[in-house]
Amino acid sequence: MKDKLRTLVSNKMFHLVVIIVIIVAILFFLGITILKYNVEGETNMPFVLSKISIISQSLGTDKTVEGMRWAFDVNETNDIYLYIDKNAGNNQEELIKSVKIDSMNVNTAPTVGQTNFYKPDVTDVNLFFKDSAENVINSLEYAGDVESDIKNLKISNQGGIVAFRYSINNVAEYTSNDDEQIEHKDLLNKAGVDYNNLKSNISFDLTINLESGKVFKSNINLDLPLDNVVQEGVVSKEITDVEQFIFKRIQN
Repeated sequence: MKDKLRTLVSNKMFHLVVIIVIIVAILFFLGITILKYNVEGETNMPFVLSKISIISQSLGTDKTVEGMRWAFDVNETNDIYLYIDKNAGNNQEELIKSVKIDSMNVNTAPTVGQTNFYKPDVTDVNLFFKDSAENVINSLEYAGDVESDIKNLKISNQGGIVAFRYSINNVAEYTSNDDEQIEHKDLLNKAGVDYNNLKSNISFDLTINLESGKVFKSNINLDLPLDNVVQEGVVSKEITDVEQFIFKRIQN
């Protein structure tokens, strides 16, 4: 019996089978690890996306129409704020070098109006966002600094807020001689805009660059505008279920 075992162990085929089994086991566990990473992403980043705040609203652009007391081009805007905070569970000493938003796409377009992305406006102290041609973007980058300054595209290197706007412009026209007073938040409703015609899906990449050279990226997907914006004029929402947005390390 012992002689047979010695013969089996010394057999080249036996060794080949053992090696193949080991390789298969390694590849299996490697595959499980990769699959888990693709599903869960980075689980202990130095900085995390803690929440997304969205404000959807009705706005109007004044214009002149002969014979009309009131005349507006009606727009629907969505202001998006991304909160980047230190991860309390991570003890690494890290600083934010920059936060970039790019690959901005309208995946499902509304059936009315024209869509644009905008950066915060730096020319008007009374407005945070202005839908002007010079503010149109397809990407933007916030530089890490000592303090945050959203309008000037700066984020504290200890964490802060980055923001941009997604607008659907020229959704409708509203004119009237009957209204004594008009509030912009009522314009979508007054113009008879159907919420279903505004429905959009946008996506963008959010990249957190650290001074150490580490880079983390996630793709964010949002359905806009928020429900009831036509009836209420201004609607806000906070997305705190941020685990749905998977970050992956793309450098270092």
